[in-house]
Amino acid sequence: MAITCFIRYKIDPFGKPAFEQYAKAWGQAIPRCGADLIGYYAPHEGSATTAYAAYNIDSLAAYEAYRARLAADPAGKANYEFARREKFILKEDRIFLKLVSGPHGPRQLFQTVVKEEI
Repeated sequence: MAITCFIRYKIDPFGKPAFEQYAKAWGQAIPRCGADLIGYYAPHEGSATTAYAAYNIDSLAAYEAYRARLAADPAGKANYEFARREKFILKEDRIFLKLVSGPHGPRQLFQTVVKEEI
């Protein structure tokens, strides 16, 4: 069973466009280096400084090898340098979790009926 790495970022509230550029750049590099990217999430409503990322990896040992490949990857190097140069990431915390609620049932579709008053 894979583990999921969740990353919580504290970003500069004026750095959201830079964070979005940073996130999009990982879309190719992370999978190429061996992790299953779930996604990057930028502030939309509420906090203007909290962003997240999540990806699955087979194990902590696989994570260490993945991080080494990512650091050596040309796009990875460029993206790390972009973040250092632009300073839009103020803090970054990682936590590794495992899914314990699966398997999940299928999502149910519900229709809302609007009754017209006469």
